[in-house]
Amino acid sequence: MIIDIVTLFPNMFEGFIKESIIKRAIEKGNVEINLVNPRDFTLDKHRHVDDTPYGGGSGMVLTCQPMFDCLRSIPSPKRVILMTPQGKPFKQEEAVRLSKEEHIVLVCGHYEGFDERIRTLCDEEISIGDYVLTGGEIPAMAISDSIIRLLDGVITTESHLYDSHSNGLLEHPQYTKPAVYEGMSVPEVLLNGNHKLINEWRNKEALRTTYKKRPDLLVNYKFSPQEAKWLEEIKLEEKKEEVFE
Repeated sequence: MIIDIVTLFPNMFEGFIKESIIKRAIEKGNVEINLVNPRDFTLDKHRHVDDTPYGGGSGMVLTCQPMFDCLRSIPSPKRVILMTPQGKPFKQEEAVRLSKEEHIVLVCGHYEGFDERIRTLCDEEISIGDYVLTGGEIPAMAISDSIIRLLDGVITTESHLYDSHSNGLLEHPQYTKPAVYEGMSVPEVLLNGNHKLINEWRNKEALRTTYKKRPDLLVNYKFSPQEAKWLEEIKLEEKKEEVFE
């Protein structure tokens, strides 16, 4: 997979591409990441890429010429995605969808945003949340990371199979050694070696975690008969805990 990141601040990505799983994915050839700077395409002798907005107002707006020439320089076919707080919210299913693309381009905005005409070169707009950042670099890193970890050979399939949001629920609790720490014990079911019971516990606890922390995710969730039964049990168990508290 090829990910081109259009950014005025390529140095921000130094640590991102040179550490941990992303670095290994690049070295193994699972992904190619290119940083493309619009300043390299400006015809302005001072390398300006922005100007004051028509109609007045504060801030600066990214201009058409360097952005158009920059995006057109990137070989096709490609899917061009604008990082903007006006975009659709980024969710796990979007990461899965984009991980199947061969070539994506993530366009990082800055200052007061883009000249509206730049949007004509983009296939879609994505936001990582209902808040505003100083630029699109952090969203581009977050989206790239979420996509790359899903590529074949980057991490084992089991490592992301039960991730939070991968199946509509949050992830079940995880434990490691020691079995007891400061009086807190690992659930007995995880120590008995019965994988059928372990999987049932994990599935029920994923449902419990979602019910307690993100009940909004359950509004449109399609429950299996077993999950519906578990949810009723969980509600009763949580009510009993509230009484004892």
